[in-house]
Amino acid sequence: MTKAFTDGPSNGDGTVGKALDVLDMVANADGPVRFTDLLAGSPYPKATLYRFLQTLTHQNMLSYDADRQTYALGMRLVRLAHTAWAQSSLAPLARPHLDRLSAALGETIHLAQLDQGQVLYVDKRNAAQPVDMFSSAGKVGPAYCTGVGKAMMAYLPADALEQALHRQSFYQFTPHTYANRDELLAELAAIRARGYAFDREEHEPNIICVAAPILSERGRAIGAISVTSTKLRTSLEQLEDLAPQILATAADIATEARNWRFPE
Repeated sequence: MTKAFTDGPSNGDGTVGKALDVLDMVANADGPVRFTDLLAGSPYPKATLYRFLQTLTHQNMLSYDADRQTYALGMRLVRLAHTAWAQSSLAPLARPHLDRLSAALGETIHLAQLDQGQVLYVDKRNAAQPVDMFSSAGKVGPAYCTGVGKAMMAYLPADALEQALHRQSFYQFTPHTYANRDELLAELAAIRARGYAFDREEHEPNIICVAAPILSERGRAIGAISVTSTKLRTSLEQLEDLAPQILATAADIATEARNWRFPE
């Protein structure tokens, strides 16, 4: 299934950019995928796509199952992912702060960072009574209709915000999803005024959250945390009462992150 927030093919990045496009195609398949299925959604000719798949397989970036004739992400990517998680993700240093917030509130806690204008969930704590929802660590979601996404977008500098806006699909996941950039820009201004963001069932029915940005010393969002629940169990007003604790945890993570170099 095509995701509403995926980017198009790389332009101007040559062979490396095209190879990364192919990696994204395999990753977005959400499981082992056949060559014919990749070709059906590929912007590249058959021979070009096959050549990239062969190279990526030889480099262990992809694995190939000869019996099923399918491609999947390779173990070399797993090693790189673990290194990236340790060096570029907020997750390792944020872990004890998330643990404390989770124990205190008993609700689902998310930690996220922006990746090419979209939300990358880098850590998660399940609620005492878990709720089935889209998010999980390592998953990518849309920024314009999630609390953590809007919390980070609200603090982007103008040029970076414009780039992020161009990457939003404004696909209508629910009747509450923002339909266009003007509606979203008005919401981002409100987030900056209050200091935190909401998810008002914008991505998934009944799922609500309050999210706070993790701000660098220059006031840029290097991440965000959220407390998420369901309207079947609580209300947005009750979640908003937790905003001071969420903001305090975000500030604690930001303070600790000053001694590290994270992408902004």
